[in-house]
Amino acid sequence: MMPEIFDTHRLPVRAQYEGWRAWTLPLLDVIPQQAAGDGFLAENRAWKLEDGLLLTQTSAPAARTVRSPRLIRHLPVDHWVVTHLRHGTTSIETPRGTIDVQAGQSYVWSLGQVSSSKRSKVDRVDLLLSRDTFRDIAPLLDTVVGSVLDAPLGQFLGNFLVTLQQRLPLLPDSDAALLSVAIGRLVAACVAPSAERVEAARALINVGRLERVRQTVRAHLQSPLLGPKMLCRQVGMSRSNLYRLLDSEGGVTSYIQRQRLTEARSRLFDTRNTQSIATMAHDLCFTDSSSFSRAFRAMFGISPRELRAAAIKPGAPPPALPVRSVQPCTNFGDLLRKPIRGLPSSAVRPKRMTSAHLPSRDLHLAY
Repeated sequence: MMPEIFDTHRLPVRAQYEGWRAWTLPLLDVIPQQAAGDGFLAENRAWKLEDGLLLTQTSAPAARTVRSPRLIRHLPVDHWVVTHLRHGTTSIETPRGTIDVQAGQSYVWSLGQVSSSKRSKVDRVDLLLSRDTFRDIAPLLDTVVGSVLDAPLGQFLGNFLVTLQQRLPLLPDSDAALLSVAIGRLVAACVAPSAERVEAARALINVGRLERVRQTVRAHLQSPLLGPKMLCRQVGMSRSNLYRLLDSEGGVTSYIQRQRLTEARSRLFDTRNTQSIATMAHDLCFTDSSSFSRAFRAMFGISPRELRAAAIKPGAPPPALPVRSVQPCTNFGDLLRKPIRGLPSSAVRPKRMTSAHLPSRDLHLAY
């Protein structure tokens, strides 16, 4: 299994930071802790093992890294990330508080949540697991988001990730599917709530229920019957419990509309989708295209028509197609998007990215 490789070593010293920032955007924004003239030597190796499972190895200078609400809106992936810090230190702020991580420790965070981290020069291994692919262990992972895996099994998981990263180049591509199943089981075993987390049991039940609600909503986005009654029947809970569960999400109606608008955004980004905006609004159960456009602009700050026009702008790279191109990726976010089954993989050999593959800064500012 050969990785995608991006590094800044071949870029001019003063362009190294901007090159790295272009690679990490629109997933994460990186703010360096050193002057541009000092350079920014960094490298990222990424193995896309299967849809929804990515292993990366990163070495980079000291920096602050931000996953802001704006970036979450622009690239709404919600992968969990299990990070093992081989060298260096990291302090990361999540909705559950701040955690300080030392070399040799592993921790869990989520791309679906706002976060901010400050790190020294680091060498780390990250395992990114998509919620759709690993929904069976969603309650376990949601419980430990924003925490250090300091139990013996957590330390074992970190050591396993390092060994896996070292051995992947020796494994055939045909082993990817089996490896995905094994990794999911191992992660579940290592992050399962311990006796010290008994108080989290109630929250664990709620995140499990919320995951079932999310799956049901995603499966019925085009149904005009989607609402509290259907959700209660499909998920198996009372109306009062459903409203209580989604209270922090803005309520049942708001949650359903947000999921529909997110689906519309994906369709508009897909340049192969020729569906009219009026038809799209009808499919997603909006009363008319005007109300759909108003809701879309309120959520994303741009109208559906403007977003579609930006996606097909001549000369611009494909903005967010759910396809893994046979050409090198333009940024790290491309690796998190699902490929279409049957397309040839781009990982035929290690691909080293250069400044020629980098999108312009203007593109990212408009993303």
